[in-house]
Amino acid sequence: MKFISTADLREKDVINLCDGVRLGCPTDFELDVSCGRLVSVAVACDDSLFGFGKRDEIIIPWDKIKCIGEDAILVRLEASELQCCTREKKKKKKVSQKM
Repeated sequence: MKFISTADLREKDVINLCDGVRLGCPTDFELDVSCGRLVSVAVACDDSLFGFGKRDEIIIPWDKIKCIGEDAILVRLEASELQCCTREKKKKKKVSQKM
């Protein structure tokens, strides 16, 4: 059994095997803490210009991940699945510090 850290996973490109498109790099992971398993991987898609504008995440269920290699994570998502796996990324609220 081979282990990999989430830091290492974040550096890998996520490639869709259906069309060869690079989806991005993992930004977040969903874990089932009751059994200690990875449930899904979130990949940020940037539809913005110079970092401004709409930012979405593609949520990739574990069963759609086909291979985790040295440089890439290979997934199989059909176009219809890709549409329903997208969710809008929440913007982080700035917390003001009172002195």
